[in-house]
Amino acid sequence: MGELNIENHARYILSVEKKKDSFESVVMEHLRLNGAYWGLTTLDIMGKLDAVDQDEVVSWVMQCQDESGGFGGNIGHDPHILYTLSAIQVLALFDKIDVLETEKVSNYIAGLQNEDGSFSGDMWGEVDTRFSYISLCSLALLHRLDKINVEAAVKYIVSCKNLDGGFGCTPGAESHAGQIFCCVGALAITGALHHIDKDLLGWWLCERQVITGGLNGRPEKLPDVCYSWWVLSSLIMIDRVHWIDKKKLVQFILDCQDKENGGISDRPDDAVDVFHTYFGVAGLSLLEYPGLKPIDPAYALPVDVVNRIFLRR
Repeated sequence: MGELNIENHARYILSVEKKKDSFESVVMEHLRLNGAYWGLTTLDIMGKLDAVDQDEVVSWVMQCQDESGGFGGNIGHDPHILYTLSAIQVLALFDKIDVLETEKVSNYIAGLQNEDGSFSGDMWGEVDTRFSYISLCSLALLHRLDKINVEAAVKYIVSCKNLDGGFGCTPGAESHAGQIFCCVGALAITGALHHIDKDLLGWWLCERQVITGGLNGRPEKLPDVCYSWWVLSSLIMIDRVHWIDKKKLVQFILDCQDKENGGISDRPDDAVDVFHTYFGVAGLSLLEYPGLKPIDPAYALPVDVVNRIFLRR
């Protein structure tokens, strides 16, 4: 079995931020806050977060905050729930959540809940179970779940459950591994996993493993490293991870590394990016790969960071 090249991956992540004019940097301009979360969490899992200037990062994150309390993907960009969670997670990595005006941020998130319990992503009103997970995760990390109707939020998520045991982005929408993670994660955070048929969903999820060992997001699709997170974390939360071949999945992720320059791609020999580097390393962490910090499958943050937040309360 190959080996995870931690030094090269850390160097790659740090280089992406420095190359402001690179193609990768330009196309990520509008979601730089997400990119910061992927890169910094990867560094933390690998024990390399000290390589980053903490004060510089925290200062930049706070400049992405809008007057509404929400965060945009970069300085001057419109706020969205997607970037608001990334901001909270990045601050959590550095133990700096206290720099937030918790009331202001939690009011912004609570204002996105709709009457049926669902959440919009921003003021324009798009509804998706991703936003339900993100809102619940954000408020839980801020200790402010009391700001919303949790019961209605859970009821809406359950209404998105399908006959195959999976979940879609809205009621009646196709089951997809990414949406399944969001719904299972949201139900885990709210203590509502009893709404899931764990055997039925576990069967659907374990069938996502293809012959190469990788996982796909839907039937008949190619495997992709990012599903090493979406599928694997869901299987762990419903206690069915023993239904897949973990050794083959580890090998698939390692085969997607750029061994010379660092970074991980979606599939072997494709171009690397920060997104797949994070999900590859996070997947290996869930698989208990040696030398990596454990990551929490529901909060998508290192376990020690999550414990720090909840044990301090």
